[in-house]
Amino acid sequence: MSALRRFWASTIGKKVVMAVTGLLLVLFLIGHMLGNLQMFVGADAMNRYAALIKSTGELLWVARAGLLAAAVLHIVSAVQLTMINRAARPADYAKREPAVSTIASRTMRVGGVVLAAFIVFHIGHFTVGTFHPAFSHTGVYGNVILGFRSPWVVLFYVIAMAFLGLHLFHGAWSGVRTLGLAKPSPDPLHRKVALWIAIAVWAGFTSIPVAVFLEILR
Repeated sequence: MSALRRFWASTIGKKVVMAVTGLLLVLFLIGHMLGNLQMFVGADAMNRYAALIKSTGELLWVARAGLLAAAVLHIVSAVQLTMINRAARPADYAKREPAVSTIASRTMRVGGVVLAAFIVFHIGHFTVGTFHPAFSHTGVYGNVILGFRSPWVVLFYVIAMAFLGLHLFHGAWSGVRTLGLAKPSPDPLHRKVALWIAIAVWAGFTSIPVAVFLEILR
């Protein structure tokens, strides 16, 4: 067995892979959120931003392939670690005492499922237009406005972004700890950086569908 395969087969290897891919996805989310906020600057700004991204050509597809690979590795490692943990403890505790856990850590699994479904819908909604009522490859600003006309779509985005915020709060902190980039703290719930990242990304992404729904953006 090669060193790479041995690394992946170990629980430590899976945790490292999940941490590295998770942090890469966090960086992407921050950049993606900042780009999407061009919606509040205006249609011209948003459409220029989208055109600039598309003008990168093959680099865009390389980036997409990298993000897809990171997402797949992140999900697979998370699922396999869950299965390993369950196999190691087939009988659950008679009583759980969440002394240092948070709602974010306790909803990581269900949040991961919701976010996986959201990614599929989001790509079909705004990237390829499968789920969009009137998709345009050039009028990105209009795509967003028309795409959030349905209150059910807005509700799904708001719920998904709430889970994303919780996922980031716990995931960013645990990823940094797994990689040894943060020292152990006497207060395990004291996670300022993770908290502000989670709040910023959640607020940035949520603000757009809500602003369209409230007709602040039109």
